[in-house]
Amino acid sequence: MHSIFNVAHQHQDVDSKIAVALERLSQAFRVLLWEKNKTHNLSPIQIQFLVYLLYHAADQCTITQLAREFTLTPATVSDAISTLEEKKLVLRERRDTDRRVAWVSLTPEGKKTARMLSTWANVIQENIAEFDPAEKVVVMKFLMRLIESLQQAGVITIARMCITCKFFQPRAHPNSQALHHCQLLDKPLANSELRLDCPEHETMRA
Repeated sequence: MHSIFNVAHQHQDVDSKIAVALERLSQAFRVLLWEKNKTHNLSPIQIQFLVYLLYHAADQCTITQLAREFTLTPATVSDAISTLEEKKLVLRERRDTDRRVAWVSLTPEGKKTARMLSTWANVIQENIAEFDPAEKVVVMKFLMRLIESLQQAGVITIARMCITCKFFQPRAHPNSQALHHCQLLDKPLANSELRLDCPEHETMRA
């Protein structure tokens, strides 16, 4: 198989061009994260942990869950959390109900810092806003299907998207602008309303 970075092959192969474009975008995200590092003295993964903890429910905020979310070992996550503890940005606790689970929460200073850091990728959104709405929905659906495929291949660990949820009914309303249906919410969904990270997500059984 040819490498996607083989330029001569890449010029003749659309799949390679898409893969390289996504890799280039990943570079942009890395650059934006390191820019935040300069002002807050936090590593990119520490920044991502703080933002994740700010916007996700407590039952999703454990060392084990963070390891799954970011495809890291529990030991790596624990080291990063220890640094954030030293900076007084997070608290780690074990509860009597299950001493094996390490729960992580933001301190008041951690919440304040996480809110400031949570805009680190907004410049990407600002540039996306300039494009045609219909074109953006097509790209969003393509990316969701790509994420689903990579999850099935074991490359991506977690994908709480509508299209992988047991409550999702695709094309349930074929003659409507709200084409799909969510059984949990009992609500029709337009393509633009499909979620990438839904807190009520339950994985579809094979």
